[in-house]
Amino acid sequence: MTIPQSTALSHLDSLPLVGKTALVTGASRGIGASVALQLAAAGADVAINYRSKGPRAQDVANEIEGLGRKVLLLQADITDPGDIASSFVSIDEAWGHLDLLILNASGGLEKDKAVDYAMRLNLNAQLNLVEAALPLMPRGGRIVFVTSHLAHFCETRPVYGGYEAVARSKRAGEDALRGMIPTFVDRGICFVVVSGDLIEGTITPKLLQRANPGLIEERRKEAGSLPDIDEFAAAIVRGAVSEEYRSGDTVYVGSTG
Repeated sequence: MTIPQSTALSHLDSLPLVGKTALVTGASRGIGASVALQLAAAGADVAINYRSKGPRAQDVANEIEGLGRKVLLLQADITDPGDIASSFVSIDEAWGHLDLLILNASGGLEKDKAVDYAMRLNLNAQLNLVEAALPLMPRGGRIVFVTSHLAHFCETRPVYGGYEAVARSKRAGEDALRGMIPTFVDRGICFVVVSGDLIEGTITPKLLQRANPGLIEERRKEAGSLPDIDEFAAAIVRGAVSEEYRSGDTVYVGSTG
């Protein structure tokens, strides 16, 4: 089932998440930080995963605490299974359960990484996170996989130069998680994919533009407009909490043309 953009971006009504817990990967800045704050504003206690941006993660944590919510700061490299395991031990000890898992962290354009880094991050790490989360997730839980149109449609559309390996790895991660939908359904857990066009103000379009000058403005003109960080984050939060979604649904944010 495909959810229209207008629905995905509609304003969240008062969705009570008091008593619910969430883990957001890559939540020290950008989209992940906005998702974490919006979940907290809706009442959830939030675990912030970050790899190296400690001061930024602490700033997000301070804002969440300012909203009266509990917060966990979880420094972890999600490509390291040991780091993932220790993160979920911390969640278990603090809360005993996890209601929402937001798989936001991704990458592959970083310099000086091994050739298989994109696949380890965008496929292997996502599967490891889900496998570690499932024992803590009650019926009614929700897993949201965050991706891009570039990756989601990579098998049928051209991809910007330099992004091919990343797009393939993110699509592989999405496909692998979709393959787990029968397991999710048996456990009463809903799996939703949120896919976005180029997002204004994020690092990936800026990195891509280095190899493809004028890319952002060209796409903006082609699409009419590009979603910003908070708009995309709002769609992710809606994907995490709205009862209108069923396992396997895809929420498209921004133009798909």
